[in-house]
Amino acid sequence: MSETVARERSGHTAATDGQYLYVWGGYVSVAEHEVFLPNDELWLYDLETGLWERHGMCGSIPPSMSGTCGCIVNGHLYIFGGCCDDGQTNEHYSVNLHDGTFTWRKVNHRSGSPPSPRDKLSCWVHKGRMIYFGGYGHKLLSEIKDPKSFTVDEASWAEDIFWGWNNETHEFDPDRSSWTEPQTSGRSPAPRAAHASATIGSKGYVCGGRIKETRTSDVFCLDLNSWTWSEIVSSSAAPSGRSWHTLTSVSDSSLFMFGGLSVDCRPLSEGWIFNLETKGWTRMEHQYKDKPRLWHSACQGRDSDVIVFGGSHDYILLVDKGHCNDALVFQTQPYPLIRLCEDFIASRARMFRFQILCLPPKLRRAVQKRTTFFRTNRKTRNIFRTLE
Repeated sequence: MSETVARERSGHTAATDGQYLYVWGGYVSVAEHEVFLPNDELWLYDLETGLWERHGMCGSIPPSMSGTCGCIVNGHLYIFGGCCDDGQTNEHYSVNLHDGTFTWRKVNHRSGSPPSPRDKLSCWVHKGRMIYFGGYGHKLLSEIKDPKSFTVDEASWAEDIFWGWNNETHEFDPDRSSWTEPQTSGRSPAPRAAHASATIGSKGYVCGGRIKETRTSDVFCLDLNSWTWSEIVSSSAAPSGRSWHTLTSVSDSSLFMFGGLSVDCRPLSEGWIFNLETKGWTRMEHQYKDKPRLWHSACQGRDSDVIVFGGSHDYILLVDKGHCNDALVFQTQPYPLIRLCEDFIASRARMFRFQILCLPPKLRRAVQKRTTFFRTNRKTRNIFRTLE
């Protein structure tokens, strides 16, 4: 019997909350056509067992999209923006991940103005609020007030509607259902899309992305309390420019970057660690050098693991058939003793389950009954907690 596995995809939304990685949306190529994946299903990946589970969704279901920006706040998955069959959107949706119903709700604001329609943006979470940055989208000519914050794409316009890249910062407070556009100071990043971002404490970090016809690997930091931008100039040789890559916080002072599309349009499989104290990049050795990825997702798992899911190993603007559905686990820090013990037992348990399936039905039921007792008994369940 084959196991249930989430379908291959790129441009999807993924976020972790406790034991699970949640995956929604994205697209795949079918007969040279881009097909958005179902909008009424949510995939859960168990970080402990490595098993997938599909849940149907109901409510005010958002359109099928790619390039949305997703995050989890107080047990709710929020998505904003993205590109659907009608183009970029600036709609906002949320779903409660813990009530068991997986019901979508359209988020309506009571005050402020939402950002203009866009996709390929990024998000930080700070003090229960969502802060969105950058992206590619469209504005009316009358809405383009500062050319330094919105760079027009010379190849894309229709009458008085212009497409382009932005470096705007917008904040949403879910408690007040309000949008604000904080006034930032300092040296801000150039307008960009398909960049990568991560949050550590009260700091939001941005790395690389597409700026007009080029790609960069610069690093900027936004203080989410003072709204002050600063560029972090590398003290060592920096990675090459890229877009459609990911950046994940793996400690209080380090970020992990993986994959992306290079300046010369090559899918990348490099892994890099950026040390915020020394401001230096270090290339990380890993086992997935033959698995380049772009427009994938990356989330922090247990013990500073980074879980990379999906994406493409092709240059999707030229050849778009290489979408993936494997989950790559990067160990960025040494594991504690408790994790090593748990991993050993998990590997033995998988072998044990296979052996159980080979037993006669009556004997198999008896063994499974004793195994269930072992898992649920209070004393045996707490054995490994004493090792912490």
